Amino acid sequence: MTDHFSENPEQTQESAETIHLPSPDAMARIQQLAADLIGELQQQAEGDLVGEIIETAIKLLRDQTNRGDIKLISKAIKEIRYSLKVFAPYRDTHKVSIFGSARTARTDPDYIQCANFAREIVAKGWMVITGAGDGIMAAGHDGAGPEPSFGLAIRLPFEQKTNPTIANNDKLINFKYFFTRKLMFVRSSHAVALFPGGFGTFDEGFEVLTLIQTGKSVPLPIVFVDRPGGDYWKGWLQPAIDMLLRRKFINESDLSLFKITDSNEEAIREITHFYNNYHSVRTVRDELVIRLQREPGEAQLKEMNIRFADIVVNGGFRVSAPLPLEYDEPALAHLPRLVLKFNRRDHARLRVLIDFLNDL
Repeated sequence: MTDHFSENPEQTQESAETIHLPSPDAMARIQQLAADLIGELQQQAEGDLVGEIIETAIKLLRDQTNRGDIKLISKAIKEIRYSLKVFAPYRDTHKVSIFGSARTARTDPDYIQCANFAREIVAKGWMVITGAGDGIMAAGHDGAGPEPSFGLAIRLPFEQKTNPTIANNDKLINFKYFFTRKLMFVRSSHAVALFPGGFGTFDEGFEVLTLIQTGKSVPLPIVFVDRPGGDYWKGWLQPAIDMLLRRKFINESDLSLFKITDSNEEAIREITHFYNNYHSVRTVRDELVIRLQREPGEAQLKEMNIRFADIVVNGGFRVSAPLPLEYDEPALAHLPRLVLKFNRRDHARLRVLIDFLNDL
């Protein structure tokens, strides 16, 4: 029998005296049952990955993992699994995550701007993801209405009563942990819109920028939206960005990762234009595959090979049919591909390339 539970040989094996394991017989039975189950799972689609989860869980028994840590792992897995289940029926519908202050009053121009933004983008076929509380979260749900809304609630001792638009909605998800909630905000969205807010809003905005800048998230449009004539984002964010540029902590191209505006029309145009031609992206071994609605012509391909040569390692751009390893996404087989060996560093320049493709 293959030992699914063998450790990395470079790791030091701890003695039986320092590891409080179940009895040897009990541990052997657990491992055998898990191995048998993993063997059965491998006959099913994605069963190998589910088997890895089971294998990892069994290892917790012998790693002297304390009960508090195991509870954290268990709860996090449950929250992620349930969230994915809720989002699954809407996987192919574009969604925008909205962030902003929970303290914004209903009469505040920021609230009105956010409600109008949500109403207008839903009219274009999008759905809205936001928190389930008051302020900007309530504005997003009020503007969108309950049917195209998701509510990602976080349990806090203050500020977090569920707003009436999303209450009792089957797309309301309650989280214990910020990290699982933030994961689902980014994992499930195709765009991010930030309205004025406090520490949490800054945290969410800069985290999304960091994830995209470092390639830990797929490219997506980010807009910082002010009230008409407002200067919240320009007054706070722009000086911070200028300082980062002066000290060379970011590159000039990183400014292409986001847009600051006080116009809902401009914000929505920035978001929807991002998907004018671009569909999605996937890494296949050492190549980046950009799925498009329309493939570039020879002249445009030549221009790309000149303008964006700095982000390509070996060779250039080529148009392709689906690569063999993309067999698991048959619904996307009809889309033309732009394939390159991306340097995996200049993700802001990749965003500029996507803008170029959307303007074809």
